[in-house]
Amino acid sequence: MNSSLPTVGLIGLGAMGGGMAASLRRAGFTPHVFDVRAEVAQAFAAEGGHACPDLPSLGAACDVVISVVVNADQTQAVLFGPDGQSGCAAHMKPGSVFVMCSTVDPKVSVDFERRLNALGLHYLDAPISGGAAKAAAGQITMMTSGTDAAYAACAGALEAMAAKVYKLGKQAGAGSKVKIINQLLAGVHIAAAAEAMALGLREGVDPHDLYEVITHSAGNSWMFENRMAHVLAGDYTPLSAVDIFVKDLGLVLDTARSSKFPLPLSSTAHQMFMQASTAGFAREDDSAVIKIFPGIELPPASR
Repeated sequence: MNSSLPTVGLIGLGAMGGGMAASLRRAGFTPHVFDVRAEVAQAFAAEGGHACPDLPSLGAACDVVISVVVNADQTQAVLFGPDGQSGCAAHMKPGSVFVMCSTVDPKVSVDFERRLNALGLHYLDAPISGGAAKAAAGQITMMTSGTDAAYAACAGALEAMAAKVYKLGKQAGAGSKVKIINQLLAGVHIAAAAEAMALGLREGVDPHDLYEVITHSAGNSWMFENRMAHVLAGDYTPLSAVDIFVKDLGLVLDTARSSKFPLPLSSTAHQMFMQASTAGFAREDDSAVIKIFPGIELPPASR
């Protein structure tokens, strides 16, 4: 470990967090990690790092605490626990920084900043995008906002995980607003990609030919190219699950509703993911939204 680097902890070793922790390690950090699946944290630490038995011990050990959990409720639990003491916040050193990487309501992020500042801690609103492969390569995008002191406290940790660190404002909330708009586009693009592929299947178009043509034509999108590859492979192993977009598009609509702003495409896409979730595909890859379309035969799983 480079002794000039801050001690960094990462909470949540899922598809994104595991890759981010590995990127930190590759950059010379010795990450302290915690996951509710203790065996996952221990497996990570076996290759370099420290598996913490609980959140208070991670908080006490680290200058930078990075949280990569699913939603605001999990972030609340990570920070404060049910009693205000069993999370990491009460045990973090004054002047240390909490980096919040989840997609949450911007108002919730503002409140997290207020509560941590009252404890003498810095807070960085830092939702992420890019997927598991980019997380593993240290190439994610971070949409951040916070004080200069919060950025300074991170001391190279963000750059170890991300190809792009966008600084979008001096206080929490700005990063989360941009992430929500990104999720609007991501969810609509996945839904549109699924609809297009489903129509092709219904019309008897070879799906591999359709994929080849669209990915080299003006109708392509990053989501079509990425997610429809999962459909062609018949592989719905969740890298980002259907229920993630039930949540995220719900946040998009809540944000717009608060300012009475119409989002007709987002509303339709949200209903499509809701339909897929209630049909039993909640924990499948978000490309499984294509399964809501009747009268089509999807490609079988590749062998």
